[in-house]
Amino acid sequence: MKIALLGYGRMGKAIESIAKERGHEIVAKIDKDNPNDSIQKADVAINFSVPSSAATNITHGLNQGIPVVCGTTGWLEHKTAIEKLCIDTNGAFLYASNFSLGVNLFFALNKKLAEMMAPYNQYKVAIEEIHHTEKLDAPSGTAITLAEGILPYSQHNGWKLEKSASENDIPIKAIREPNVPGTHTVTYRSDIDKIHIEHLAHNRDGFALGAVIAAEWIIGKSGIFTMSDVLNIT
Repeated sequence: MKIALLGYGRMGKAIESIAKERGHEIVAKIDKDNPNDSIQKADVAINFSVPSSAATNITHGLNQGIPVVCGTTGWLEHKTAIEKLCIDTNGAFLYASNFSLGVNLFFALNKKLAEMMAPYNQYKVAIEEIHHTEKLDAPSGTAITLAEGILPYSQHNGWKLEKSASENDIPIKAIREPNVPGTHTVTYRSDIDKIHIEHLAHNRDGFALGAVIAAEWIIGKSGIFTMSDVLNIT
């Protein structure tokens, strides 16, 4: 498989390493220092660029007829337009706020727990995420996905960062510390006890492996997909 990397920061380099271990070839590396590298020879493109470049990179890939796997967060105001372009071009696009196989199982567990907790209004739900200080967006896309998984089973209208959240919002606390790949905790707290689930990433390898697996899976397909499709999680 020939891969174009759209973004060549820490995640791009981790994906390159995992991809080569799995026998794939990197044929393009596009970033701010190399913006014009050609992706035409690629079988698939993986985007982990900065948020401001994501929509442009994805558009370029879809217009070239190349399936695009995207793990950049903080650009979702353009997601509806990207999905329309994917349909119009009969392309293939997969977005995930987190490609870790463990996190995607965690998403499913989060939804199941939310469903179980729905009758018990004495428990108040909150989300906390911790990431490295270089992360540009807050809250993380993973935290947003967790909140969106809870909302259908709760009385909340939406989510907000903790400092601006009202009683009608799921509060998300975003913490930035050096050298933290990602920790996410969902807590249900009452006056007498608490229940919480947590995913803690030890390094970036899980994210990179999931992105490469998604890229392997999407080749030959058309449509809009998520990691639930790749992992067959219902």
